[in-house]
Amino acid sequence: MKPVLVSQRVDAWRDRNERRDALDQRLIAILAECGLLAVPVPNRPDSVATLWQALMPAGVVLSGGNDLLVQGGDTPERDATERALLDLAVSHAAPVLGICHGLHVIVDYFGGTLHRIEGHVATRHPVAGELGTFEVNSYHNWGVRQLPELLQDLAQAPDGSIEALRHAELPVLAVMWHPEREATLAPHDRHLIEHHFA
Repeated sequence: MKPVLVSQRVDAWRDRNERRDALDQRLIAILAECGLLAVPVPNRPDSVATLWQALMPAGVVLSGGNDLLVQGGDTPERDATERALLDLAVSHAAPVLGICHGLHVIVDYFGGTLHRIEGHVATRHPVAGELGTFEVNSYHNWGVRQLPELLQDLAQAPDGSIEALRHAELPVLAVMWHPEREATLAPHDRHLIEHHFA
């Protein structure tokens, strides 16, 4: 299996004075189904380059969860770690897949703007575009309506918000839905992941 570096959410346990890195086990499982070995990345930006050199990964997955600082989030260590991962992926032209929060990271990294969005939390809706037409899950309250230069729209929700994108020149792809939160990996998600990291 090809190793991929996977970013982790930060969960704050205030009663224990702990900040924990966390990753949905279902994400690890669906990546394995697609021939990828998930290697969770600690939220320590100073260790990212060392980890990259030691592993020489086939790519990066930016997982879901947390808001960015620009959205009022409180996980600066995650923001810095994911920026370091993107810097390395871009410099090596390595594939990047963003999932929900990961799409937000990519839009912010390339100079785009995020906006509050209604009706996208704990629901399902169709998407349509270059990727096809199908139904997806939805767990976000921030969205994108206009992309910065070099990011291209691949799918939209009925309200016009962008649900999937890619970079015009780099192997960077992102979706707003969570493939790992389906009962079984959807064929369109399997194709997307396997093709992107082929």
